[in-house]
Amino acid sequence: MKTIRTLCLAAALVASSAAAAQQPPVIRARIEPDSILIGDRFEYVIEVDKDQVQVVQFPEFDPKGGPGIELVRSLPVDTLARDGRAQRLQKRYVLTSFDEGNYNLGRAAVLYAGKNVVDTLWSDDSLRLHVATFQIDSTSHAIFDLKAQRDLPFRFAEVSGYVKWGALVVLAVLAALWLLQRYLARRGSSVRALFRPAPPQPPHVVAIEALETLHNQKLWQNNRHKQYYSALSDILRTYLAGRYGIGALEMTSDEIIEAMRHVDQLPRKCALDLTTLLRDADLVKFAKAMPDAEQNEADYLKAYYFVEETKPVDVEGQSENDQPTSES
Repeated sequence: MKTIRTLCLAAALVASSAAAAQQPPVIRARIEPDSILIGDRFEYVIEVDKDQVQVVQFPEFDPKGGPGIELVRSLPVDTLARDGRAQRLQKRYVLTSFDEGNYNLGRAAVLYAGKNVVDTLWSDDSLRLHVATFQIDSTSHAIFDLKAQRDLPFRFAEVSGYVKWGALVVLAVLAALWLLQRYLARRGSSVRALFRPAPPQPPHVVAIEALETLHNQKLWQNNRHKQYYSALSDILRTYLAGRYGIGALEMTSDEIIEAMRHVDQLPRKCALDLTTLLRDADLVKFAKAMPDAEQNEADYLKAYYFVEETKPVDVEGQSENDQPTSES
């Protein structure tokens, strides 16, 4: 007998649940507040009471009051209450209006998808909104000129904070400079030396570095003879201008050769090598000559040893590791 009662109770619960699921959701809507001033915001609230197995979809807000109503943002769906299978959902829209008047927002609509049915459910009442504005009578107000800026007395308290922090920063910088000066003085230097430009390198050092860079570019090995000899002659012209003070960069090869004849203590071999090198460079640049690999290598060595043998005598000679590498 007890088992029969339990089965009957379970069947009744199932039947009541099925009946609740078959009942459509209940829709309610309101606006908070229902009267605003132009530019103020209000909320459009939709609440739905439904069974947990029922599916509803809230609409994208499309106000029926016309273009005077604007959507500010749409808040996510919130669950307000839950009692067994019963649920209460809420959807809020934040709206505003910039046009004065009365607006009929209509009834709220929610899409409902139940068992074998898809329908649109509506709230009972139609919602209305009143938008008011300020009433300003300009004829009842006197118009005055703009007032000049007031001359206020200076107060040290207004800038005391800036002065305090500025003084702390200055003291910190001075302390750092003093420590740096002591550190540099121990090493025979000074703060001023840090800001002095580096002295220019001697012409022979610049020329040797440029020749080594040219060697690593391997121009003539890639049939770029004109670029190779142009660079080689330019390096020599720059060296002659810095070493002997002649305008070699603006001179022709014949003018350079003539000017170098008046240089004292220029070894004869160096003069001959310079003449040969400049003539070879002119043949390549202007007569489109194509020297072989042996001549290219020989001209490079002539330029290298010309710089080495004509640099100032007080410069220490190169070590064996600084000898030029042959072109390959």
